[in-house]
Amino acid sequence: MEECYYWFIIGALLLILLLYSTLELHYFLRTILCIAIAKLFKKKVHILDTTTVTGVCLTNDVDTLLFHMNNARYLRELDFARVDFYERSGLYRAIKSKGGAVVQGACTVRYRRFIKPFCIYKIESKIVCWDDKSVFMEHRFITPKDKFINAIVVCRQRIIDCNAEEVMKDLLGKARGCKKPSADIAVESPFERPEVPAHIQKWIEFNDLSSANLRKNEC
Repeated sequence: MEECYYWFIIGALLLILLLYSTLELHYFLRTILCIAIAKLFKKKVHILDTTTVTGVCLTNDVDTLLFHMNNARYLRELDFARVDFYERSGLYRAIKSKGGAVVQGACTVRYRRFIKPFCIYKIESKIVCWDDKSVFMEHRFITPKDKFINAIVVCRQRIIDCNAEEVMKDLLGKARGCKKPSADIAVESPFERPEVPAHIQKWIEFNDLSSANLRKNEC
């Protein structure tokens, strides 16, 4: 019997090793954990609210110089922040209910100060504006001690197979009668689309020019 346990443990360890070597197992497990925490332990939020998640720069997050968080890790951490936002705001469920899906269409990061090893930070996420095809989100990496914005990220969440405007109208309509959003977006009526901020508009124009140039080269 003891020999059976021995081989069972060996088999389990080999299976875990195989999964870690062939799949990004930690990424999927953490995503599941983020969904569970958002669903079971965090309150729902208005679609225009700002959500906050807390992180810490660990040894597997630092760059080759072992001095600060790797640049690519910022984008990875945003995946988990968006999972939290999608679940608590109901955005993902609203998209799926219309037969749609969401993908990352574009992203830009402005790094302002290093996040050093073992430093605690918070990621604040909110929807800034939207159009018929996309939802534009802003994320801020903030150190709680001094409230400094270490990095700011703008993302275009491309909604496919359904209309982003209709998704947002549904969520704003459901939120009518709930508390007002804490986000600094002026929405006088439940279905009003906020004005696109100037820096987002310039960024959209840049992406449109880039797409036009790529299509021209592909012809």
